[in-house]
Amino acid sequence: MLITIEGIDGTGKSTLVAGLKERLKDTGAVFTREPGNSWVGDQVRRAIAEEVSPVTEALLFAADHAYHLDTVITPALDSGTPVISDRYSDSRYAYQSVTLEGIVKDPISWLRQVHGSWTIVPDLTFLLIIPVEEAMIRLEKNHTKEHFEKVEVLSGVQENYLALAREDPGRFVIVDAMLDTETVLSFVENEIRKSIGDD
Repeated sequence: MLITIEGIDGTGKSTLVAGLKERLKDTGAVFTREPGNSWVGDQVRRAIAEEVSPVTEALLFAADHAYHLDTVITPALDSGTPVISDRYSDSRYAYQSVTLEGIVKDPISWLRQVHGSWTIVPDLTFLLIIPVEEAMIRLEKNHTKEHFEKVEVLSGVQENYLALAREDPGRFVIVDAMLDTETVLSFVENEIRKSIGDD
């Protein structure tokens, strides 16, 4: 199974994934993320830091996704190993369709065409939801904000995520990220165990 964790910045994805990594050791699941820990992922992070054009950034993200599939996702799935990814293609559709607005006609359709013939659709996606204002408070406490981390951008991104969830309700599990960390972690852990037949 391919399981992904999604949500706007500030929802606690990193904390959740760290907890899952510890709790799910016995499953043998491969934990990974996008952008990845590769030279391609490094270029994505550089592009974000330098605030390159939205088209350049989107295509670098797509390249990182392709590399991620080739080197991590597909080999693990082919061997029967569950994969849990911190961000995946839905991040692209949610974030880049906001940053490409007014630059590319119908950004979400364009992004889906770029990915469509070669990506792998996740089997299960946990979408962490939080009020954008709360996310901004958390981000202010934690680090210097990236260009995505603005109220107007994150509001659009969260709307896009919710639209994706409405399109595919069988895949998405909405998680209230305002709940305490332990509650969220235990819920997601239990759902993953049920999904991979390890409950």
